[in-house]
Amino acid sequence: MQKNVQCLFLKNKTVLISEVTEVGGDIGEPDCKLIKPYEVLTKPGCPNERAENRIVPWLDFTAQDVILLRSDDVLTFVEPTKELLDHYLKIT
Repeated sequence: MQKNVQCLFLKNKTVLISEVTEVGGDIGEPDCKLIKPYEVLTKPGCPNERAENRIVPWLDFTAQDVILLRSDDVLTFVEPTKELLDHYLKIT
């Protein structure tokens, strides 16, 4: 089964990479399920930084690897670069 891995730009300027599935929910309730989300570090002036140095654990204070999120908290979803995707799949 093909995983739907996306980069998410959150309203708080955090960038995540995660497997994403849509879940049903009432208005205002969480409607996105993030499976094994990681933060993508964005460094000004270093766009070619290696993927393994840019993907770090997100919410490292919990062992929970499935997080529900409201799509209202996301500015946009985009396809990750091949390098980011390959590294994410390798570490998950």
